[in-house]
Amino acid sequence: MLGTRFTAVARIRQDVHQWRLHHGWGPELDPAWFKAWSEPEHHDQLPVAAVDLIGILVPVSKPSRALRACGMLLSLAPCAVVLPGQHQEDPLSMLELDYYGAGIVTTGPDDAGRLVLEPENRAAEFGSSMFGRWLLEVLYSRLLENPHITENA
Repeated sequence: MLGTRFTAVARIRQDVHQWRLHHGWGPELDPAWFKAWSEPEHHDQLPVAAVDLIGILVPVSKPSRALRACGMLLSLAPCAVVLPGQHQEDPLSMLELDYYGAGIVTTGPDDAGRLVLEPENRAAEFGSSMFGRWLLEVLYSRLLENPHITENA
């Protein structure tokens, strides 16, 4: 999405999921459907989000590409870039990422991650958006593809 590959860390809200199942309200995947949000007479037809977006991980090859990779994703949830463990730490890039609230995770040869810079949650500063709400529906759809989720429903 948005020209960037990323991994979303999401958690299903079981109470909302149960309600939506009971009322036959599956994921709304058509982005055009969300345009109705701007029309007050349709506000009673909006589904409650059934997932929480906890964070976003974006793989990059070097720190200088990190901020661009996170881009708009910083407005949705805490965002951390995932760098190969052998990267050279660039103090200027680290300072810039820290300033904007982006985090850094490095990977080692055993694929173990190491948190180098903790991401900040700046989503409240940006407010909600139709794109962010649609993304929650996409994530809900993906979580429902997991049989472990639906068997516990």
